Amino acid sequence: MSELEPSELLPSDRMQRQVLEGEVTQIHRGHRYAEQGDTFTIEGTAFEVTDVTERTLGDLTDADAQAEGMENLEAYERLLERAHESFEWDDDSEVVRHRFERRE
Repeated sequence: MSELEPSELLPSDRMQRQVLEGEVTQIHRGHRYAEQGDTFTIEGTAFEVTDVTERTLGDLTDADAQAEGMENLEAYERLLERAHESFEWDDDSEVVRHRFERRE
């Protein structure tokens, strides 16, 4: 277990604010950026990575998109297309889900 810089896992200030406000409780990334039990701190509030799971884009649901602060899976897909220049949604693309929660 280690202490991460929030930016290692959460690539934008906007997303870090959403985590702090409880709007985002997980993030899918193209690679593993943390291990279960790792922690990070945003503005004095500590969070713990509670689950790290390998998945494919085809596994994602509306609930996953909502846990990442999006309205639904379609909106999440559009966000990824805007954020990554050459991104094309492929259900077989491998991703890693990082779930986290506020520590007491």
